[in-house]
Amino acid sequence: MNNTNKTQFDKQYLLDTNILLEDATNIFKLAEEGKNLIILPETVLDEIDSKKSGFEEINFQAREFARILENAKIEQSKQVDGHKLVRLKVVEPHITIVDIISKDDYVTSPRSVPLNIYNDRKILEIAKFANEYYNHEITFLSLDIMARTRALSMDIKTDSLIGSINDDFDFEFIKYVEVKFEDLESLENSDIYQYDKDHKPHNFSYCFKVKSSDQVILANIHNEKVRILDETEVRNQVITPLNKEQLFLSNALNQNYYNILIVEAKAGSGKTLLALSGALKLVRHKVYQRIIYVRNSIESLDKGEDVGYLPGLEEKFKIYNHPLMDSLDYIIRSEHKKKKANKKNTEIYTELDDQEVTLRIEQMIQNYSIETMWVGEMRGRTISNAVVIVDEAQNMSNKTMQMVLSRVDSSCKVIILGSNKQIDNFYVNKHTNSLSTLLRSTEDKSDLVNLFAIELIKVLRGPITEWAENTFSTKKS
Repeated sequence: MNNTNKTQFDKQYLLDTNILLEDATNIFKLAEEGKNLIILPETVLDEIDSKKSGFEEINFQAREFARILENAKIEQSKQVDGHKLVRLKVVEPHITIVDIISKDDYVTSPRSVPLNIYNDRKILEIAKFANEYYNHEITFLSLDIMARTRALSMDIKTDSLIGSINDDFDFEFIKYVEVKFEDLESLENSDIYQYDKDHKPHNFSYCFKVKSSDQVILANIHNEKVRILDETEVRNQVITPLNKEQLFLSNALNQNYYNILIVEAKAGSGKTLLALSGALKLVRHKVYQRIIYVRNSIESLDKGEDVGYLPGLEEKFKIYNHPLMDSLDYIIRSEHKKKKANKKNTEIYTELDDQEVTLRIEQMIQNYSIETMWVGEMRGRTISNAVVIVDEAQNMSNKTMQMVLSRVDSSCKVIILGSNKQIDNFYVNKHTNSLSTLLRSTEDKSDLVNLFAIELIKVLRGPITEWAENTFSTKKS
């Protein structure tokens, strides 16, 4: 193939479907007001078209992309070596030039490759043609590492997403500082810079080690002032914090000062359990009226396929609330055990049977006004006077999290939970998911909200979970 026409664009990007379903407006960011050419294989359009129905974030993004193309005008159409090229121009809201490439006959056959990678192979066939047609100057963009690796083997330049932010941040959410014994009397409410000249906004918690002593004072920072933890009060809940990280988190849950808490945690570290225990305490003390549990409904399904058209939303999304129900089950049993232990009698302790636990869970849900929501039903709503627990944040795109948080008014406390070692959503990765974005946001002080962030690194579920974390983690802690 010999294309003698030198392209007039600075760059040419051929996009995989996941780039647009992560955020349809990525097309504008990449086009840079017409400076760069966007190339779309027909298979990408077919995949996006198949996602337009539904209430998941990818469905909204698919419809948004369809609206973008509605404003496009055809500038030219031609045939080249069995391929059809159609050039579109979008003027509003940003100038964007798009080449759509289709092919009459694909070498790839559904009989020769598994169906789950059939479309990927068709996209890469178009990428191979485009790489030659545009003078080997295209970059294939995909969030799928396997697709990018195969593209590299075909001598096609590739990237995950232009402008991806480096996720190698290592913020000290907990900092260790040595103080003198005579400082203890004036430590409370003192300026943090007296003890740490290098204090940063993301240093939310401090372990003050008393010089020449084994004593350690735990404190959080409020408006650059030291606030010592009242460990007796912090431990006064059904689920007792078991290490300093859990103490810091439980204290932040109890403090009215913080209205957004971001928790990055290993599996089995107790993040959901602690968040729910703290939320129950806040409702019991009438600080808030209810608890709302939000969990993204995209799980480890190939390319984010929908869970299916099961009858009724309650049944359809029941499987996604297992962490909440497991935590309530544990809290009920722990509360029963504590009450029995505190009674001054010789009554033999007996475990609650499953039927009684189920009844008590139902009563707790009613008494504490616990409500579950899935992302799709939050649009257009306003959430007030609630502790909002957003679970599995690592599986949410920035757009999804933006939508969720935009539903919450100033009378709420938001607890955001997640683990970057458990990403199941095909359309996000550790660079682009909302958990990473929120963790990076703590680098700067906000004048709008009072943030708190922490990492729970100790696995408490048991030795099997800890062994699995250590064995399969690519980044040892």
